[in-house]
Amino acid sequence: MPALPIEHAKIDTTQLPRFSAITPENIVDAVQQAIDKCKATAESVVKSAEVSYANVIELLEEADDELSKLWSPISHMNSVVSSDELREAHDACLPLLSEYGTYIGQHNGLCKLYIALQKSDEYQSLSQASKKLVDNGVRDFTLSGVALPDDKKAEYAKIRAELSELGSTFSNNVMDATLNFTYYTEDEAELSGLPDSVKAAAKQTAMAKERQGYLFTLDIPSYLPVMMYADNENLRETMYRAYTTKASEFDTEDGKFDNTKVIERTLALRQKLSALLDFENYADYALQTKMAESASQVISFLEDLAEKSKPQAQAEIDELRAFAEKEYGKSSLNAWDYPYYSEKLKQAKYAVSDEELRPYFPVDKVLTGLFDVVSRLYGIDVVEIDGVDTWHEDARFFEIRQGKELRGCFYLDLFARAKKRGGAWMDECRVKRITADNRLQVPVAYLTCNFNGPVDGKPALFTHDEVVTMFHEFGHGIHHMLTKITVGGVSGINGVAWDAVELPSQFLENWCWQPEALAFLSGHYETGEALPKDLLDKLLAAKNYQSAMQMLRQLEFALFDFSLHMQTDTDIDVQAFLNVVRDKIAVLVPPAFNRFQNSFSHIFAGGYAAGYYSYKWAEVLSSDAFSRFEEEGIFNQQTGQDFLTNILEKGGSDEPMNLFKAFRGREPSIQPLLRHSGIGEHDDAA
Repeated sequence: MPALPIEHAKIDTTQLPRFSAITPENIVDAVQQAIDKCKATAESVVKSAEVSYANVIELLEEADDELSKLWSPISHMNSVVSSDELREAHDACLPLLSEYGTYIGQHNGLCKLYIALQKSDEYQSLSQASKKLVDNGVRDFTLSGVALPDDKKAEYAKIRAELSELGSTFSNNVMDATLNFTYYTEDEAELSGLPDSVKAAAKQTAMAKERQGYLFTLDIPSYLPVMMYADNENLRETMYRAYTTKASEFDTEDGKFDNTKVIERTLALRQKLSALLDFENYADYALQTKMAESASQVISFLEDLAEKSKPQAQAEIDELRAFAEKEYGKSSLNAWDYPYYSEKLKQAKYAVSDEELRPYFPVDKVLTGLFDVVSRLYGIDVVEIDGVDTWHEDARFFEIRQGKELRGCFYLDLFARAKKRGGAWMDECRVKRITADNRLQVPVAYLTCNFNGPVDGKPALFTHDEVVTMFHEFGHGIHHMLTKITVGGVSGINGVAWDAVELPSQFLENWCWQPEALAFLSGHYETGEALPKDLLDKLLAAKNYQSAMQMLRQLEFALFDFSLHMQTDTDIDVQAFLNVVRDKIAVLVPPAFNRFQNSFSHIFAGGYAAGYYSYKWAEVLSSDAFSRFEEEGIFNQQTGQDFLTNILEKGGSDEPMNLFKAFRGREPSIQPLLRHSGIGEHDDAA
């Protein structure tokens, strides 16, 4: 991609975080000072009693943005380069931030000003985005208990603070439990079946610990290939048991990382919080900021998808079991056998494996291809910028430009390492807004993954699944960075209903499966040759391999999460509850020792409590949105511009259904999701 003229290829780096200057000993005082400044601003706004957008909204947003810009890099570093000192300082700030959030949310004076502004003549002349921000504010005061009597307000504050600390404890336990386990061997014969690239990575991990053999961890790039390729059933069982008992009573002798009590306390407090605000349960409370209208609507949606998927999922399981018995004499399969024999069956049916594809997806070729996709769709250019201060040598920095206009920037941190939270995510570093001195603040994002880095002098080589993950996170990123909204509270990903926030990320994944895109997304790391047609055909043929099983697994997680948060009993046996959900919809029930829920960070340490269904809800939207590209051309520039202007640029400034209908011309249909997943293709009733 051609470099931009030098005068247009630099951001004012003084506006970016100075990660190298962040030291744990200064964090708590700095955060407290920023909170004190925010509180002083709030009191000044109320004291003036001026009902105007400039006095109420803009002053508060300016102060909150300063706090956010201080806290964001601290929180991010705690996730990606954690240390005992940083974690201690980070966790010490959580009660301060929780107390501040409650202070604002329960401030009667501020609430009255918001309501007065909502009823004022000025409100009618505000932009759609500004109106939405005011409306959201009035709603959020109610959800924060502003109308509660003082004793109940104090109880709410106490619950909120404890929930914040519990979420951090949960996350810390998962990270510590992950770090606590390693599997080491010097006997290469134990590793029969593992691809050379996997063994090389394990050898490199061992060398980093000054050991000679092979070291495996519970990080996904290390764990997953063992489950898929290791002929050694004992090795697979050892890894499976360790992975599925993380942060449970089984993973250490003293259970010091056990999240069971954390989960129980979290659920009890969430129910208590909901009752305090006159909601029947936490699911009802959570839906107040979502696209879905009722708990029954969510449950019906999930159960309907499960009903459509289960027959095919059962057929997929039956096929796998028959294959394992016929070809390998394996009459019964254990939990740690399914990934292994699934991979064998996939290779038998399609003659393709992730490892065979890996050499065609070197990191820089994939990145260049990803940037080319969004350039063709939205007319933007992505340029890497050197010399920007980051938290680790692996982190890179990029700008997104449209002509001479700087649209956004992002940090990219792709590789797994110790003391880095697992998984992949996008988060906000800076939000797009107009500052008090009338300057446009450029949106900045963090994009984080956990892939294997370079090994044995080769560049980092990705599986196709990892390519899909990168596209997913970049979809979140451009939702944040390409926004045209300059009202911070509804700019980018802010203010977007949680069950619609996955739309742009899942939408962008579709291009990973398009031959036209794969032609420039792939290139052998040694020859530069694009993915050969025979491999491309096999990849596409295998796209929906065991898709119904995967669909059902996600629906199991979503139904568990949502129905769990519909319970009013504060003394729930979570494992027994999960078993009931599995008995109802799963075709594959894990062993009794499995403690999946103890590391289910999405709902116990992230923002997905009573919201995990959002992945499938938004996938309906994303599949239907992509179906318009299928009709009009996957790189149709007008269609791309329509998606940009109606979805990506609007952020949270309007209701997601309005935005979707503006793009698609109608309400969403579930059929494209089923079709793209290859489910019910031969069932007219589906």
